[in-house]
Amino acid sequence: MNEVHWAALAGYPVLAALQLLPLAAALLLTIIRKTALAVAVGRLFAVAELLVALDLYLRIDVSTGVMQFAERPDLLAYHAAADGISVLFILLTALLGVLLAFYGMARQQVTPVHLLGVLLLIESSLMTMLTTMNLLWFAAASALQLALIGYLLWRWASASEEKLALSRFLQYQFFGWCLFVAGAVVVVWSHADVAGGSWSFDVFDLLATPQIGKYQSAAFYLLFYGLAVRTPLFPLHGWLPNAAGYGLIAVGPVLLLGVKVGIYGMARFLMPLTSDALFVWQPYVVAFAMVGVFYAALLAFRQVNLRRLLAFAVVSHTSLIVIGLFTLHPAGIQGALLLAVNFGLAITVMLLMIGYVYRRAGTTNLDRLGGLFDRVPFIAIAFLLGGLALLGMPGTPGFDAVHLVLEASIETFGALPTIATALGNVAAAGFLLWAFQRAFLAQRPKDLPARRIARTSAMEYAVGGAALLVLLAAGFYPEPWLRLTDTATQALAAHFRHG
Repeated sequence: MNEVHWAALAGYPVLAALQLLPLAAALLLTIIRKTALAVAVGRLFAVAELLVALDLYLRIDVSTGVMQFAERPDLLAYHAAADGISVLFILLTALLGVLLAFYGMARQQVTPVHLLGVLLLIESSLMTMLTTMNLLWFAAASALQLALIGYLLWRWASASEEKLALSRFLQYQFFGWCLFVAGAVVVVWSHADVAGGSWSFDVFDLLATPQIGKYQSAAFYLLFYGLAVRTPLFPLHGWLPNAAGYGLIAVGPVLLLGVKVGIYGMARFLMPLTSDALFVWQPYVVAFAMVGVFYAALLAFRQVNLRRLLAFAVVSHTSLIVIGLFTLHPAGIQGALLLAVNFGLAITVMLLMIGYVYRRAGTTNLDRLGGLFDRVPFIAIAFLLGGLALLGMPGTPGFDAVHLVLEASIETFGALPTIATALGNVAAAGFLLWAFQRAFLAQRPKDLPARRIARTSAMEYAVGGAALLVLLAAGFYPEPWLRLTDTATQALAAHFRHG
């Protein structure tokens, strides 16, 4: 595994800039006294972060699978590098940072500067996770991100059940984090056995060491389940319905679900480091994922709350991503990663629109909603387009990605499992369209008069329109994203044997 130093590709350490820019912004906000100025500065830094991410995208050489923009100073085992897969998730993270910075607060009690500072710190930790080549740095940044999101759920929850949401979130995420760290220790331990007792958490060092069979299954089990909690994958999704139902309307869930860190961790660390064990565990993982597609879809139909319904939609569709990854086929892996980014965008659009609905109705319970289309048609249409993107409809980025996953699934698992997975996606279409009908087209309840439903504001048009523009542009013109990830996924798939 080779890498190219950043100085050969850019005039500045671009990956360090991605990590430090939001951190510097968060520190700057603590010394600015005027709220309006602080919010403007925070938003300016969020836009600057997106521009740096775009600069990274324009500079990367997509013709090679070599890791690029490498930064490896002799400082606390810091090692950062990027390939097409990293850049794909970095662009998504930077875009979500801008959208959330302009989204605004869903409750008047929320202090904009305080919340914006926390969001920037979370963005910095996410960028560290997406660029690091060190398991220990990934775990440390993950712990910081989860702690900050836990703080969001504690400080700005939107319902009295906030304690339940917070405790369930912390229990699951702490358990998953401990599993990941234990798995990292097992991998490094096996490396030390071969390397004469030298411990290293660096992926390059670990891949240079022959894999030890007796440790592989244990390492796979711990790393996979640690990341599956974050993804979230059935049956480790128990934290999500409460966090989505009672957390800060859109901000917390977007940060947890928009950036599919669990999927990225599987592609970056789990798959190359435990490639032999993957063949042993592959049938079991795929079986659980297929069950999860239908289980979550069934529970989604039973929900009376729009946010909880969307949470189960996430579990159902995440299972499809995992199936694509575990085909261990280049097309399936590429489709799964593109699908993860498509889901991140689609979920973000839907969560933001749900947040706007909550501002007007004061609830997201379906039996207390209805008739919203007449007053806020843009919000209704944006929610519908987000749902269609989640299903992988033509004109959205998920269309090509779903086909790549299903084609690889047919080749790897056969027709019947693939048809079953596709039927699960049809079920998802049913409950998402049902939710749209209940919330926006059904008769308006008497306690929600039309005069209470404010028209869509200019900022809401701007935020929702920007998200939809990116979603539809990526759907109608997917070639750049296919080119960006093609060589990187080929390099990842090379760790596995194909006939």
